[in-house]
Amino acid sequence: MQMIAHNPSRGIYPATSDYAHAMEVAAPQRLLFVSGTMGLDETGKPGTTLDEQLALIWSNLRAILASAGMSVDNIVRLTSYLRDASFVEANQNARLAALGGRAIPTTAIVAQTLREDWLVEIEVIAAA
Repeated sequence: MQMIAHNPSRGIYPATSDYAHAMEVAAPQRLLFVSGTMGLDETGKPGTTLDEQLALIWSNLRAILASAGMSVDNIVRLTSYLRDASFVEANQNARLAALGGRAIPTTAIVAQTLREDWLVEIEVIAAA
């Protein structure tokens, strides 16, 4: 499988270094669609801070990906649902750290989560 980022230099605004406009996945054998994942521990309790929830989200995503024989290196698309727009920088930094700086297509949406103490929810698509 080959992943090719597409960031046209004409006819569209430039992509910044933290995301790609599009990701072509050549010859994938498997696709994994991961539902929105929250910053909950194994008992279902949310982290008490934004940073704790982001760490739990990425730990949970790693566990889900591993169950499919994948890792964060297989993520080709990510959508973040933020309870507050002020969470954007922390969310971006956590994503970049988790992906080792690898840029992928991303979208961040400010939305009301189902519970007030769920601060961020992230869904991904992975390919192998």
